[in-house]
Amino acid sequence: MDKINLESLVTESVNVNTVNIDKASTFEILTMINEEDKKVANAVEKQIPKIGKAVDEITKALKNGGRLIYIGAGTSGRLGILDASECLPTYGVPEDMIQGIIAGGKEAMFRAKEGIEDSQEYCETDLRLINFSNKDVLVGLAASGRTPYVIGGFQYAKKMGAITIGITCNPNSEMSKVADISIEAVTGAEVITGSTRMKAGTAQKMILNMISTATMIKMGKVYKNLMVDLKASNLKLVERAKRIVMLATNVSRDVAEKYLEDTDYDVKLAIFMIESGLDKILAKEVLNKNEGYIFKALENV
Repeated sequence: MDKINLESLVTESVNVNTVNIDKASTFEILTMINEEDKKVANAVEKQIPKIGKAVDEITKALKNGGRLIYIGAGTSGRLGILDASECLPTYGVPEDMIQGIIAGGKEAMFRAKEGIEDSQEYCETDLRLINFSNKDVLVGLAASGRTPYVIGGFQYAKKMGAITIGITCNPNSEMSKVADISIEAVTGAEVITGSTRMKAGTAQKMILNMISTATMIKMGKVYKNLMVDLKASNLKLVERAKRIVMLATNVSRDVAEKYLEDTDYDVKLAIFMIESGLDKILAKEVLNKNEGYIFKALENV
């Protein structure tokens, strides 16, 4: 097995601010963690131009029938699956449009299967299983930027002609050399040396929030700042659907319920019918012509 030079990785360096954390009081421990966490947003901010490029590529792919696929191992893989799984109820995307794959499969979500990440071949197998194609975008996550599983996925995706995006927390990593777009949120040494589920994990979560949220906005799934394509799949979301219609249109609860029932709880359609005054059939046609953007559709009524 090849030797890994951890000393060269920023994420594995010793944090001089926390070397005495084992002697600290509970309050002092929490304060140290909080002080380090404050640095994460600044590290992410520096990557906004690259995150923006990623969003534009992903949006283009999704509009052309492609998919967004996250891959990673350990914490990074779990974060990708978390982001992907939240897009269905929040934005009503097709179930397979945004997917997360973790090294080691579903079992690795709940129990670490660390050895799998050392194989480049496993990721190619996983991507073949979902019929990955050049229409898709592959986003690889790894705090270290050197995870063989992710690099193997990138190499396969590039052979297919697909766009690859890396999200790492070390500069000039192996992943960065392979990825078409390299997002490097350098969060520095962790509170506990090498515990990259902390600042590095937080940075990755923030970047994923930005990528998926901005992409969904550009896909027309947000009106004002409201999630108008949510799936009302439980009691809380049914109530949220009513509140969204009320907030978007300034109608009463009774009116919101009436339009939602008439549209089978299609929040976007209900809002557009109220705002435009169109009947259901014509409202659907106008929305479709305007790619689901309510504000554009209203301009063309």
